[in-house]
Amino acid sequence: MTDVLGWRKVFGVLGPSTNTVVQPDFDDLRVEGVTNHYSRIIVQNPTALSDADFLRGTDAIDAATHDAVRAVMTCAPDYLVLGMSAVTFYGGAEGAAKWTKAVEDVAGTRLCTGALSLIEAFKAYGGIRRIAVLSPYFPVANEQVGRFMSDYGIEMVRDTPLRCQSWLHIARVTPAQLRQTILDLDGDDIDAIVQVGTNLSMMRLAAAAETFLQKPVIAINTATYWNALRQNGIQDRKPGFGRLMAEF
Repeated sequence: MTDVLGWRKVFGVLGPSTNTVVQPDFDDLRVEGVTNHYSRIIVQNPTALSDADFLRGTDAIDAATHDAVRAVMTCAPDYLVLGMSAVTFYGGAEGAAKWTKAVEDVAGTRLCTGALSLIEAFKAYGGIRRIAVLSPYFPVANEQVGRFMSDYGIEMVRDTPLRCQSWLHIARVTPAQLRQTILDLDGDDIDAIVQVGTNLSMMRLAAAAETFLQKPVIAINTATYWNALRQNGIQDRKPGFGRLMAEF
């Protein structure tokens, strides 16, 4: 017997308790027969004033992740979707794979991460080798994003870390701020603009930016949920969220 509402797939979604964007984003991307069941990774809202503070904050998220996994597994989801991104880039491809395996071992099921979802998105678009990256992070975390990308043959040509002062502050960055950042990052020397940081609300802006920049602009929440669907054989298209959801 299958779940009455999640008759195609039941997704367990993991995200920091301070994150107010990823849950509504993923619900907007949800398709018929798929349900999302959010499990909060309990953390406090730190004040990030430096690279070291940012790393301590993400370490706290990392340390609390397995408890959130155990909690969501009580509803027996078919698959896990990770609604946080920073730690999935740490340590390059090898570090990311080790981190993912540790979570999958606790869960006993597969996990979709933002980092690998971006790689899958690049394959879907085709021809993406040079990117610019926008994040709410501090520079030390953007460096990890660049390292991860280089392991997959992707060059991070330039990047903008917004240095948000707390986890809650990330959700308060306005579309106007993000639009200007995108314009500043753009150039003929890059194939795509990529946004990381799941509490940064950019799905709809990224979709709009693809039309006026005429190149892929990829929001990590869109890429993650798109990849989760595709990894489970669900090919539904959904307009309004960029080419990734509408075409691939």
